Amino acid sequence: MGEGVARNTRAIEGSVVTDFSHRMSYGGYLELDTLLAAQHPLSDPEHHDELLFIVQHQTTELWLKLVLHELSAACRLLRDDQLAPALKCIARVKHIQRTLTEQWSVLATLTPAEYAQFRGVLGNASGFQSAQYRAVEFTLGNKNAGMLRVFQAEPENLALVRAALEAPSLYDEFLRMLARAGYPIPDAVLGRDVTKAWEFTPGLVPIFAAIYEDPAQHWAAYETCEELVDLEDNFQLWRFRHLKTVERIIGFKVGTGGSSGVPFLQRALELTFFPELFAVRTELEDAAPGGRAG
Repeated sequence: MGEGVARNTRAIEGSVVTDFSHRMSYGGYLELDTLLAAQHPLSDPEHHDELLFIVQHQTTELWLKLVLHELSAACRLLRDDQLAPALKCIARVKHIQRTLTEQWSVLATLTPAEYAQFRGVLGNASGFQSAQYRAVEFTLGNKNAGMLRVFQAEPENLALVRAALEAPSLYDEFLRMLARAGYPIPDAVLGRDVTKAWEFTPGLVPIFAAIYEDPAQHWAAYETCEELVDLEDNFQLWRFRHLKTVERIIGFKVGTGGSSGVPFLQRALELTFFPELFAVRTELEDAAPGGRAG
């Protein structure tokens, strides 16, 4: 053991860089001075739990930034018929979704009495006004042009949400890729107004049924369908955890942004991104007795 090093202390290796007067540091690369100075509780006196509330939502916005980054790349790659790297982007989004869902357990440690002590300082601030969340929803197909009104006073956010509204969704790009690969996607689907929310299209179900009935023959399409189902499942779990966390903390009070709160969040559970990929499951035939399961 080196001289002067305590038994329960790890010695710093001589090769470790310690002089950062002219070198890039960890904090410098990540701009931690800016990041860690961005939490400004407004309660007076400052309530202990307001920092939790701020960090929770700021962290969510950072993850949403990465989700948008990956979904945008996935759309571009599908447009270029590069399915494998697009699926890698989607796989990363799925892991982020699980992290975002688990984060609600941290906010759920905030009790109603604690939140009531600083809820008033939020004014009308609400997650409903998250431009990145709305852009993610739009990129997945739940579009609503009326939401643009929320961002009229924020030009950059308005541009972000408008771009997501006007661009083909992830599902649009997938269906266009299938059409280029020879699948009989209806012209009405390929030429649809992409600024509108996706609506269930019965004509797609037989196409997906053929894919699901012979996965080996249609493996690339089959795998992508299941990846999209995972995305929707994860998103619905996030929505449900959001609803239950809100109910746990404020019950059925009106939201700070003016929504009805829990009932408004409940209605979001009825929204779907890829309805045909769920409808096809009802159409598939079960294997005959003694036959091979699909």
